[in-house]
Amino acid sequence: MSDFDPDQVRIEVQTTYLPSHSNPEEAQYTFAYTISISNLGEAPVQLLSRHWQITDGNGEVQEVRGAGVVGEQPVIEPGRYFRYTSGATLPTPVGYMQGEYTMVLAGETAIDPEAQPAFEVPIPAFTLHTPTALN
Repeated sequence: MSDFDPDQVRIEVQTTYLPSHSNPEEAQYTFAYTISISNLGEAPVQLLSRHWQITDGNGEVQEVRGAGVVGEQPVIEPGRYFRYTSGATLPTPVGYMQGEYTMVLAGETAIDPEAQPAFEVPIPAFTLHTPTALN
């Protein structure tokens, strides 16, 4: 079971510009992103941590690392998904995010969860932009 294929975890992202939380005059553009993490494999997996690279329109990169997502380290059963919404504020009206989740096999298939090898699931780059930024 330690040979879990990270391709068995699918990441889908939807983004939204939040004008009511933004202040363009102060170079603050706030975006929400909703991520669905689907387990297409045959064993449950647990998300342990995240690593983000957030790049603004000036090419400045902010790195974010932390345990879990939105205060959780969810276990995702086979054929199921976990969805959450979070946000990011950029100094420019356009930017992008990418990163990876660190996961392990979980549940009954993991004899010793503490000893399970972790694997990385890449989060493909996605764009954050105001409605008129890419026109």
